[in-house]
Amino acid sequence: MGWFQDLIARLTGRADQAEAEQGGLALPPVPTSDDILVSVDRVQEQIAGRVPPAVTARVQRITRTVHDMVPRLDRLGVGSAQAHTVVATATSYLPEAVGGYLRLPRDFADRRVVAQGKTSLMILCDQLDLLGVTLDKISDAVSRADAAALVAHGQFLADKFATSSIALAPGAGLGTAQPTDLGGGTSPLTPPGAAPGAEHGRTERP
Repeated sequence: MGWFQDLIARLTGRADQAEAEQGGLALPPVPTSDDILVSVDRVQEQIAGRVPPAVTARVQRITRTVHDMVPRLDRLGVGSAQAHTVVATATSYLPEAVGGYLRLPRDFADRRVVAQGKTSLMILCDQLDLLGVTLDKISDAVSRADAAALVAHGQFLADKFATSSIALAPGAGLGTAQPTDLGGGTSPLTPPGAAPGAEHGRTERP
């Protein structure tokens, strides 16, 4: 059972699900990662050439965030309200909001005031803004948690190797290796048995 199945089970209750299955009730299929992405992509296809740029930009913002969040949903924890919000936004909230707008005649939707001095277009934009801001906050929370984990791991490595026997000695960094003493006072460039200074083309005179 994947994490989506676990999510639905916790949200609805395993007992309720079992009872529904035993009673012969058909439960809606649990959305997979592909289902979520297909859902938001389908909304983008539906609005192509049919909505003002303000709506297109907002839907694209939500779609980008969902695509970014789906691979990271497991970090939110199975059954979390945040994970449910991401899934519900992609599969329900966004399609229903956009679908309701598309069913209206364009002139009516964009010009006729319907509630609180706002047109249907303005109401849709408000709803999309709310969804976009909510998803951004969830994404930011996950990113901050990942960043905190990275910082903690870096501190762990620093503490572990600060006193390790394999730590580099001061001044022994890469590219600072010293010539090896081969014994007898010769340098690595001096052939064995050669007189001192021979590596520079000099010989000692009596």
